[in-house]
Amino acid sequence: MNTKIKKIYGNLEKEVDLIYIENGSDPDMNFFYLTGAESGLFEGCAALAYPDSLELIVSLLEEESAKKAKKDRIHIFKKREEKKDILKKKLKVDRIGINGKNLSYDSYKKLKRITKAEIIDVSNALSKARLIKEKDEIEKIKKACNIVSEVCEEIKSYIKEGIKEYELSAEMTYLMLKKGATEPSFTNICSFGENAAEPHYTAGNRVLKKGDYVLLDFGARYKRYVSDITRTFIFGKAEAKQKEIYETVLKAQEIGFENVRVGEKGGNAHKAVENFINSTKYKGRFTHSLGHSIGLSVHDGYSLHPSIDLILEENMIFTVEPGIYIPRYGGVRIEDDVLIKKDKIEILTKAPKNFIEL
Repeated sequence: MNTKIKKIYGNLEKEVDLIYIENGSDPDMNFFYLTGAESGLFEGCAALAYPDSLELIVSLLEEESAKKAKKDRIHIFKKREEKKDILKKKLKVDRIGINGKNLSYDSYKKLKRITKAEIIDVSNALSKARLIKEKDEIEKIKKACNIVSEVCEEIKSYIKEGIKEYELSAEMTYLMLKKGATEPSFTNICSFGENAAEPHYTAGNRVLKKGDYVLLDFGARYKRYVSDITRTFIFGKAEAKQKEIYETVLKAQEIGFENVRVGEKGGNAHKAVENFINSTKYKGRFTHSLGHSIGLSVHDGYSLHPSIDLILEENMIFTVEPGIYIPRYGGVRIEDDVLIKKDKIEILTKAPKNFIEL
């Protein structure tokens, strides 16, 4: 039996006869969670997850990719009307679960025209199932983490005076792909100097000069699963303030690690880090949650923040990424991916994070 389906059904608040996952132009990663498909786009395709089986409804275009996926049966369609006919037959049930967080309103209306079943949002059950990683998922994430850890070391040789942010970002992407990544897991953040004060900056044409922060936040996707890492360097000789901020963030991350434990509330780790940073002169400059779950998505459903009611469990994987951001000056973020084990954590991203002046 597909253990992922078993987990999803075990998390349901209300029973359903099947779970319908439509993979539209905006991919639903639950399709890939269920099928384990490592290739194929599957746009316009669907998965039907029954309590004890998985059926795929796929276009002829995706037939070969579907053959390599986990499934009990494949239905192939050539035209949209054929897909509609298949769905009419398969959806003659009483209750259907959907991923309400991803299914578009237009797709929902089309579904209502096809079936008379009661439609129930099971998105929370899907998210909870994905939160606890299985062995094969952990291995893929570890590989993605190894890729970015190696890139963190190698990219330092490309950091030269006069290079532009987008040029360094391109080198980051190239190195990830060269090491086996399918693609970056999100748009690289490569910020110099004052741009490092913007947490979700991308990469512009800012030219690197002496005394600049170099903040690099990037991730690799490997067989659908992702990593996410941030390292911050100083190009040239650092000011005392730059080093102080860095050491404060590094200490904050250690506090975060100490509080990410089985049985603890995820929000407590954030509180501990926030309280520490607020006890320094940089009060109020930690402006985001301490971390987020990763898996098939970079933000895989949950975060380490008091607003999220979550008890940490074994085999969850979260980022731990405190930061301090000073407008018009710059910022520091240090981010690692951690696997929660029974009585400890395993830091999956291995790149050094001692204070480095390049």
